[in-house]
Amino acid sequence: MEIDLKNYKSGYVAIIGKPNVGKSTLLNSLIGEKLSITTPKPQTTRQSIKGIYSDKHRQIIFVDTPGFVEPRYELHTRMRNIISDSLKDADIVIFISDIKGFPSEYDQAVMERIVNVRAPKIAIINKIDLADEGEFETKKKLLVDNFDKVIGMSAIRGSHNHQLMNYITEKLPLSPPFYDPENLSDLPMRFFVQELIREKIFLQYSKEIPYSAAVLIDRYEERPDVTDISATIWIERESQKRILIGTGGIGLRRIREAVERELTLSLEGRVLIHLWVKVKKDWRKSNLYLKELGF
Repeated sequence: MEIDLKNYKSGYVAIIGKPNVGKSTLLNSLIGEKLSITTPKPQTTRQSIKGIYSDKHRQIIFVDTPGFVEPRYELHTRMRNIISDSLKDADIVIFISDIKGFPSEYDQAVMERIVNVRAPKIAIINKIDLADEGEFETKKKLLVDNFDKVIGMSAIRGSHNHQLMNYITEKLPLSPPFYDPENLSDLPMRFFVQELIREKIFLQYSKEIPYSAAVLIDRYEERPDVTDISATIWIERESQKRILIGTGGIGLRRIREAVERELTLSLEGRVLIHLWVKVKKDWRKSNLYLKELGF
């Protein structure tokens, strides 16, 4: 890709909001690839995930941050720190809310967190396809005084993506690209595999298991005929281990098969997944375990 370095623009765009308002869906839609996992459950994203959009004139590094929550565990505290670090480095901040839930106490807390950020701020009111007549204009009035731009959109449908990208480009600083324009993220494939496994756990099980589940990739080996991956799922109680594995191992097999299907398509080749389950009591409260997981 030939780029015009003389007039090139590049910068970081932090996406912030309460859990389950569509941050990851927005990132995936703007990049055009699935980078962040998305489920109906809140608190799916735990770490900042960079999605890189590059063309001849600009490079936009979108940073999908964890949902803004009040800390109950050391894990939540680390997630809040990730948000703070992302805001410090951002050239532009996107605050995203759900039109049916806005303004909630969480929304107010998030807006208070970014009110003093000097970078240009964009407010996105998401899921406007579900709005009643006049609802967007009513809620837009609550945001116009604190944001440089307010956009209503449906992230899942990609509506108004062009308007958003044009405004971001207008506000980006002149700068050469930070990353190779061919890259979609700065994270290794192992990270996306562990996130994909965690997504399938979220989708398959009810409330008890997903929030206490973490995934660690033990081995990632690319061979000419197959990509061979071994991973360990951490949970906090023996009862959760039995539920996760399922009768005759059926639960774990369903997760493995779902991950293999999706990776086979994205990597365009055969993929083998090997899964184990270990009990790590109270890992969400342990600095040692969180460090091992990369927090």
